This record gives sequence, C-alpha cells and structure tokens, in this order.
Amino acid sequence: MDVLKNLTLAEAFRRSAEIYSERPFLSWVDEEPITYGQGSERVNELKIFLKKKNILPGDRIAILGENSPNWGIAYLAITTLGAVAVPILPEFHQNEVIHILRHSGTKAIFVSRKFFDKVVEYKSEQLKNLILLDDFTIIPPQTTKERLIKIIEGGKKEFARIKLSALHLAGLKSATVMPNDLASIVYTSGTTGHSKGVMLTHQNLVSNALNTLKIQNVTEKDRLLSLLPLSHTYECTIGFIIPMLSGAVIYYLKKPPTASVMLPAMRKIKPTMILTVPLIMEKIFKSKIQPKLTNNLFTRALYKMPLFRKLLHLIAGKKLLRSFGRDLNFYGIGGALLAADVEKFLRDAKFPYAIGYGLTETSPLIAGSSSSLTRYRSAGYIIPGLEVKLINQDKKTGIGEIVVKGQSVMKGYYKDPEKTVSVFTKDGFFKTGDLGMIKKNYLYIKGRLKNVIVDPSGENIYPEEIEAAINEHDLVLESLVYKQQNKIIARIHLNYEVLDKEQQRHHLAESKMKEKIEQTLEDVRRDVNSRISSFSRISKVFEQIEPFEKTPTQKIKRYIYTS
Repeated sequence: MDVLKNLTLAEAFRRSAEIYSERPFLSWVDEEPITYGQGSERVNELKIFLKKKNILPGDRIAILGENSPNWGIAYLAITTLGAVAVPILPEFHQNEVIHILRHSGTKAIFVSRKFFDKVVEYKSEQLKNLILLDDFTIIPPQTTKERLIKIIEGGKKEFARIKLSALHLAGLKSATVMPNDLASIVYTSGTTGHSKGVMLTHQNLVSNALNTLKIQNVTEKDRLLSLLPLSHTYECTIGFIIPMLSGAVIYYLKKPPTASVMLPAMRKIKPTMILTVPLIMEKIFKSKIQPKLTNNLFTRALYKMPLFRKLLHLIAGKKLLRSFGRDLNFYGIGGALLAADVEKFLRDAKFPYAIGYGLTETSPLIAGSSSSLTRYRSAGYIIPGLEVKLINQDKKTGIGEIVVKGQSVMKGYYKDPEKTVSVFTKDGFFKTGDLGMIKKNYLYIKGRLKNVIVDPSGENIYPEEIEAAINEHDLVLESLVYKQQNKIIARIHLNYEVLDKEQQRHHLAESKMKEKIEQTLEDVRRDVNSRISSFSRISKVFEQIEPFEKTPTQKIKRYIYTS
C-alpha cells in the first residue's frame, strides 16, 4: 500500500474512494453492494446535512444501531467532517445509553428504529438532531416511538430524508482533519461494570490498521462477513477500517448470526475473512463437532488415541471449512482466551484461524498473526510499530503486566484526567491490566491482573488458567473460578444440549439425570485438580444453570458472580 499523506480517516477514505471507485464497498448479504464511489457520495451527503445543522469539528455525534452499510457511511461522514463519532454498543441498557449521551455532550445521533426507544426519553438542549440510521430519515424533536412507527409504516410522508444536491456538493469544502484530532470516543462495557470513554485519534486508528496490514495482507479481492458489533473497536478497526483501506467488500446480515442465517449467507458470498470471539467456535466444537466424534464406543475409543484424534479432527475440519464457503483464509479470534481443546482441534484440522490480542485503549490490536504463523496458546506476535514489555514480573514464572507504547495508544479517558494518569507508567507506557509472557516476540496471555488470587503462602493463582483446564471437559461450555472464604470455587455451565440428548437416548429419569450432573461436576473437579498445582486446587464446584452474563465481546461479567 502506498503511504498516506497523513494518518487520518479523511485521507484514508479519500484515497480508497479514488482508487477503488468502481469496486464494491458495503453491502447487505442479499442486496447489490454500494461501491466506493457511491459510498463517497453518500458520505458527502451526510456531511452537507451535518454542516447545515451547525455540526462543527470536535462536536460529538453518536451512532446507535445494528451493523449495516449505513453505519459505516455515518461513521465516515462524522469523522471525515472533523467531528467525533461516539459509537454505542446496542447491548447497552437504556440507562447506560443516556449516561453516554449526557457524558459525551452529544449534539446529534444516528439511531436505528430498533433502538429508538433507548433514546426517546432523553431530553437535552444540546441533542437537537436525530437521524434514523435505517434510511437517513430526519426525525423531528419530541417524536415518540409510537409516532415514529406509525409514520414509517405510513410511508414517511411527514418525515424528510437527507437528499444529495449536486449544487450543494459542489460547494462542499473538506475540513482540515489532523492526525492527532479526536476521531472517536468509545465507551467500553468492560467486565467490572464501569463504563469509560476511550478517546481515540485519527492517528490511533489508522496507524493500528496500517500496522496490522503488515502481518495480514488484505486486498480488493477479499470479502469480509461482519458478525461483531461495529461499535466495538475490534470490529471497527479490523473489520471496517482495514477492508476500507484495502478496497475489500464488507457484507452485513439483516438478522442475528445464528447458524440458519449464517450458513446460507456464507454459501452465497464465500467470505475470505471473518472476525469472531472464542465463544462462537467453542460452541460449534462442543455442540456440533465433538459429540459426533464421540457418539459411540468405537469412535470414542479412537478419539482417545492422538493419531486417530488428529485424523478425525482433520476430516471434521474440512467439512467445517466447506460450510464457510471454501474460500475462507482468515478466521480471526479475539476478545478473550480461546479454550485449549478447541485450539487443538483447529490446529489438527488445519483450519485457517488466527488469534489476536488488544484493547479498546490500543485501537485495538497489540499482537496477532496470519493463519500460517500461529503458535499454540499464543495471542500472536507483537505487531510492528508498537513497543511492548512486561513490568512487575514474577521471578519464578516470568509473568508480568503487559504495557505498551506507540501511535495506536489512546489519548486518554474522556473527562477523566485522574484515571488517564493512573493507567500510564512514568515512562509513558499504557498499563493493559493483563498478565502475560513474551517468548521470541510472541505474546502469551495469562489473565487479568485484578483477577489474580494470592494464596496464603504467597503463590499467584491465575483463575483463567484453571478455567481453561475446566473448559477442556467434553460436557463443559464455560466456567468461572474465584476465591471465596479463602477457598477456590468454580462455577460451571454444562452443555445441556448434549446432556438432554443423552437423557432422551437412555430414557433417564430426572433424579438419575441430576445424579449424573453432580457426578460430572465432581469428575471435572478431580480431573482438573490432578493437573494443576496443589495451591491452585478447586475446593468446591457449583452448577451454573443459566449461561453467564457477558459483555458484548462475550467476556463473562465476573463482578456479578464474585462480589
């Protein structure tokens, strides 16, 4: 890729719209794509509207809606105008949404019909412009959700849509956007329940995208199927900005990504790239693949032999790749640790997976790799342009807190200078709060610093490592390990789909099924304790009947269960 004149989204999109003008850019799976040239026109259309509404560089504009071509158009219009995008995770509760609008001082919002009820009650002198993200209809102030639905269903006669005018377009002057200008404020959900506004500059986002392209090539021939929320930096940078820089096409689903929706979509578009979180592949493996490989005495016996297990994984992997449309060459996994047994399957299957690591505060990627350069249990190697080191290392294990410095590290937390100062070292490194090891430039994540349990003898216990061992069990989907009254406790959510099938197959009474579950939990405890250090052993195991409550990136909200 030729070097950008400056590291801004305005320059990046101008370059792509010029070079790839006729190439497809954004599309619903079942519709005709918007080309880069058409996308540029629509971005300019919105910029004219926002300027007319006295939106100035630096003003905050929120986006609340499900993934769609219009989401990307709105994001580019805001940022290339010099205003600040405030992407809001659709999963946020109404109270969190209103807090973000108030805290950020939002002057306008693009909101989809689906989430309009989360903002309809918010009253502010600053927020005067509401635009329906679905089709860029202008929503008059004080419109109720009921009235909105009535007018939409009646053909929108009472609403005006933003229209592109050649005359206005000719007079459109681009704002001077500088690399260090604020591009976005991203409010993180986190696992502690406290939302923070991460300030990311144009340079943060574009430099991270360019440095990521040095480890994984993306071209105009690539097709990406977008599954994760664009309001999260993981999907926005890697699943939107990177394809945009490279002239690739991005497809969106109109329905939640269930198997019945995804499989036909993948057969149709044959994606070359997909970004996911571990839970998606873990569910596929635990619920669909592993049960078929161990559903009778013969295959169960074969599965216990390493050589045959690898062969069975390879056969299953080929079938899995076919279901993705055969052209897949990059299946990115990030956001949390991937279960060890699932990674073993992916390696044996020669599935084109790659694991990455990063945070919203680092725009996001810190480490990653192409699918051909993965290393077992590693989050990839440190991407070019970043300086990463470990501080406060454990003398025995070499594990320390991961700190990072570089162009993609955030400007700070919005309206929170004290918190900002607290997360940087004296020499300017951002403290991630994650523990890890570095071996030959490859990063190995061990868990969160705040989750570490110190036993009475002073030994460090890493709950995430115990959870990884628990999750290797056939009947375990997920688990949570924590300290309670000086004892190590594990909550375990079992694979009830498999258990239900087993109950039906063997005609087991409820009492017998309950006994089996209790025995399974005890077997897991004993097995895990036999494989970990004596000071880390689990004292008690509890059944977690309902799935754990999670953040939008599918991390368990630990504070709910451990406080």
